[in-house]
Amino acid sequence: MNPQIQQTKVSVSNAEDFRESYANSVQVKASVWDFQLVFGLAASESPEQVNIRNHHAIYLSPQQAKALWNVLGQNLAQYEQAFGQLNLEPTGAVFNQGPVN
Repeated sequence: MNPQIQQTKVSVSNAEDFRESYANSVQVKASVWDFQLVFGLAASESPEQVNIRNHHAIYLSPQQAKALWNVLGQNLAQYEQAFGQLNLEPTGAVFNQGPVN
């Protein structure tokens, strides 16, 4: 016999101090008890120097880290299927030095 599993209802809301931000740098630190994701902004004045300004750290249990890994993998696969393969290595694009309007 299969016992019927009752579906749990989940309600999601944002806290009053909820904020969104952008990160193009993520550092991962792991310990026996948790994972720490440190988000920041990376910028370079020259090809020889990259400066990273960290702005937020999130701690996850190992179980939540694995769940995040799974959901990111699924979403990245869907993204690449729709828009093409993502490359992590620079493609040699040259950007003009100077202000961008």
